[in-house]
Formats: sequence, structure tokens, C-alpha cells
Amino acid sequence: MKYIVLFCLCIGLFIFGMTIIRIGMFNISGNRLKGLLQKLTSTPLKGMATGTLVTAVLQSSSTVMVLAIGLISAKILTFPQSIGIILGTNIGTTFKTELITFDLGKILIPVAVAGGIFILARKVVLRSTGMVLLGIASVFTAMKGFEALSLPLASVDAVHKLLLSLNEHILVGIAAGACMTAIIQSSTAMTGIAMGFLTSGILGLEAGIAVMLGANIGTCITALIAAIGGGEEAKLAAFAHVWLNVIGVLLFIPLIPVLGNLGPEIAGSPDVQLAHISVIFNVSTSLLALPFAERFGRMIMHLHGK
Repeated sequence: MKYIVLFCLCIGLFIFGMTIIRIGMFNISGNRLKGLLQKLTSTPLKGMATGTLVTAVLQSSSTVMVLAIGLISAKILTFPQSIGIILGTNIGTTFKTELITFDLGKILIPVAVAGGIFILARKVVLRSTGMVLLGIASVFTAMKGFEALSLPLASVDAVHKLLLSLNEHILVGIAAGACMTAIIQSSTAMTGIAMGFLTSGILGLEAGIAVMLGANIGTCITALIAAIGGGEEAKLAAFAHVWLNVIGVLLFIPLIPVLGNLGPEIAGSPDVQLAHISVIFNVSTSLLALPFAERFGRMIMHLHGK
């Protein structure tokens, strides 16, 4: 029981870290990024590039989706403009996944101390920088926790049975990734948890890929919640986000064994393999969807419009 409690605390620490990184980055560059979303979305390609950049800076695809839906509700953006942004958020979110694979163990304490000092400053930029540094230290500490707790957790009967199911059944992995991400509201945290079990050798790479794919579906819940009461076009953007991610996952399910074999060829460490495969998935699906962005938008309007 204590290991489950500690694991939940690590999840909380990870989400806390990602949240204050996001707040810090938004304080530093939020208004400029809002301006980018407004101005550079005239075509799906521009929208995708802008969505990628803004998501990479804010470190949260959900935040960018909420921003976009807010701008749509305010009649500043239109639904067709949001298609490119959605494609970009899927690419931009992979920066986080790659980031958490770095080993910053030796400098975690100095980073945390520096963050704690800066966060006490009066200037907004310094205070926000402190939030980012403290967030980074929190995220990497949580990742160490995931890895350290994976073996003790695997000895818990219920967790052991779940891990066996994940390793044996791809669809169970996708469902687990989607449900857990919907609950904890962070696809990166879910992927980070999978990385911890991968590094310990408890979870196979194919199961980790399935969890990552499921996390891409589960993360859509934030946009659906944000669209409540936001008008028809805001709801269309949220539905487009769901459909794009679901279709992408369905296309990649048959490729999971191929990606599992590819993993050792592109990286030595299992967690880095999963991070790279996440990039392959998100970039490939976004680029495949880009030429059909306008048709896709019309399909969403036909399915969900009045």
C-alpha cells in the first residue's frame, strides 16, 4: 500500500512540475504566443507550425487547445484555423517526452535551489524563471521516483496482474493509457510512468507504445471540457482534436510490432526508444493529415455541426 501512495505522490509531483513550468513559460511569453495563434493560422501549414512552436514553449498541448478554444469562443479564431493548430500541438508535445529522458540527476538539487531563489524575486521574469527551474527539478525527481518504485509496485498482486495484461494485450494498454491520462490530465505524465516501468524491464516496449498511443486519446478530454458552453465552433475544434488522435491511433495499431522492433535500432535505452517512437507517431500522423485538413474540417462540420 505504501508503494502505491508513494507512486501517487510522484504522479502529483510530476503534474505539479509540469504545471509550474507551464505557468512560468506563459508568464514570460503568453501574450506574444496568443498573438501568434491569432496571426499565423491563415493556412493549415502555418497553423501547424504555430501550434508546434507554442506547444513546445508552453510544454502543454492541452493548454494550447484551451487557448485556441477560448479564442474561437471569442470569435478571434475560426474552427478551420484550429485544424492546423491541433496538428501542431501533437508535434509540439513530443518535446516534453524527449526532455524527460535526459539524466539530470547530478544537477537536480542546484536547479531546485536556483528555482527556489528566483521564485522569491520581485521581477516577473525572474520569478517565472524560478518557476520553470523548480518545475524541471520536480519533473525529473518524479521520473526518478517512477523508476525506483516500479519494481516494488510490480510485486503488488493487482499491479502485477495489470502489467501482465498490458504486456499480453495491446488494446488493454491503449485503454489503460487513455483512461489514466483522462484522470490525471497529462499524457506526458502517463508516458513518463510507462518509461519508468520500461527502464526497469517490467514493461515491454510494445506495451509501452500502446500506453503512449492511449495517452494521446486520453489527453483530448481537456479540450472537450474546455469547449462546454463555448459555442458551436469551439465544440467542433474539440471534436476535431478527438477524431484526429483516434484515427491516428487506429492507423498505428497494426504498426506496433514494427515499431517495437525498430526501437532498439534508434536508441539504446527503452525510455528513449519510447520517446523517439512518440515523435515518429505524432509527426507522421500530423503530416499525413495536413494535406486533408480542409476536407477533414468539412467532415467534422458534417458529423457534429447543426
